[in-house]
Amino acid sequence: MPERRRSSDRTGRDPVNADESTDGPAGPSGEDMENKARNLVLRMLTHSPRTRAQLDRSLHRRGYEEEVVTRVLDRIEEAGLIDDAAFARGWVSSRHHSRGLSRRALSRELRTRGVEEETVREAVAEIDDEDEREAARALARKKLAGTRGRDQEVRIRRALGALARKGYPAGMSYRLVREELEAEGEESDLLADPDL
Repeated sequence: MPERRRSSDRTGRDPVNADESTDGPAGPSGEDMENKARNLVLRMLTHSPRTRAQLDRSLHRRGYEEEVVTRVLDRIEEAGLIDDAAFARGWVSSRHHSRGLSRRALSRELRTRGVEEETVREAVAEIDDEDEREAARALARKKLAGTRGRDQEVRIRRALGALARKGYPAGMSYRLVREELEAEGEESDLLADPDL
C-alpha cells in the first residue's frame, strides 16, 4: 500500500516541517532544533492554551532533547505565553459553567494536564460551595425532568449517576436528588437515610 503523504503548501513543501534545514550529514544544529521547537510550541499555543507540562510532553514525544525543551519553554514562559495559573483559572471557569463539573473533577483534569497542586487549589477555590451546589442541583433537576414517567428507582439511579460522573460527592448528590423529588411532590424510600 502506498505511503500517505502529508498535505503540503503550494510550493510542495510540508508546512509542518518547512523550517527543517540541516547542517550536513549530522542533521540540524542545536540552534535549528531550538527554532523548530519554538515554532512548534507557538503553533500549538495558537491552536489552544496549553500548560507547560503538556508542551514539554509534546516536545519530548517528538524527540527533542531535554536541554532544547527546557530552553525553549523557559523563553516562551518568560515572554508570558505560557502561564499555568491563567490556564487553570480559565479551564475551571469554562468547564464548571459549560459542563457543570465539580471542583474534584476539575482538580483531576488540571492534574492530568500537569498543573502544579498549589495552582490547582487556587484555581478551584474560585468556585465556592454555593456555586458548586447550584450546579449540582441544576444537573439533578435536568436529569430528573428527562426521566419523568419512568420508575422512580430508574430516575434516581440516572440522576445520581450523572452527578457522580461530574465528580459531585455522594452525600450532596443524594440530598439534592431527594430535595428535587420532593419539589416535584414525590417521596422516596430509596433516599430515606436521614444521614444523607
